[in-house]
Amino acid sequence: GSTPHAHARAKVKNPHQQGVAAMISVFIDTFVILNLTAFAVLSSGVMDGSTTGIALTQKAFVSDFGGFGDIFVAVCLLFFAFSTMIGWHFFGQINIKYLFGPKAVKIYSVLVAGFIALSSCLKVDLVWELADMFNGLMVIPNLLALLALSGSVAAVCRTYGSRKNPIEQSM
Repeated sequence: GSTPHAHARAKVKNPHQQGVAAMISVFIDTFVILNLTAFAVLSSGVMDGSTTGIALTQKAFVSDFGGFGDIFVAVCLLFFAFSTMIGWHFFGQINIKYLFGPKAVKIYSVLVAGFIALSSCLKVDLVWELADMFNGLMVIPNLLALLALSGSVAAVCRTYGSRKNPIEQSM
C-alpha cells in the first residue's frame, strides 16, 4: 500500500521502532476495524446475498441505528475517501519528484485532478474496481523494495535486538 511512504518520512531515533509502529497500524486497520465492520454486518442479520460492499455495511448500520446509521457510514466513507485521495496524491508527488524532477509534479497534479473528475462521472462499481486493481498493483514495487531492503532490515533488527531491553535490566 501507501503506508511505507509515510513511515519512511518519519523522524525517529531508531528505524526498528518505526517498523513496529507500522505493524501496529496495519494490525489496527486490517484486524480491528475490518473485524468490527464484519461483526456489525453479521450481527445485523441483513445479509441476503444480493447486497455487497459499502451498501451492505450501510444496510447493517441502518438496521441497528435507523437513519443515523446511513449518515454515519456515508460520513465515514467521505472522510476515508478524501483522506485517501490526499494521501495518495502526496505520496505520488514524492515519487514523481524523485523519478522525474520537481517540474513534473505540476503535470502529475493536473493528471490526478483529471482522473478525479473523470471518476466522478463513472459508475461507482467501476471506480471501486479500478481503485482495487491499482491498489493491488502496489504489491509489485513494495515486494521489490522488500527484497532489496531485506538485508538492511535484518541488520537493523539484529542491532536493535542485541541491545538490552530496559525492562530486562531491571529484573
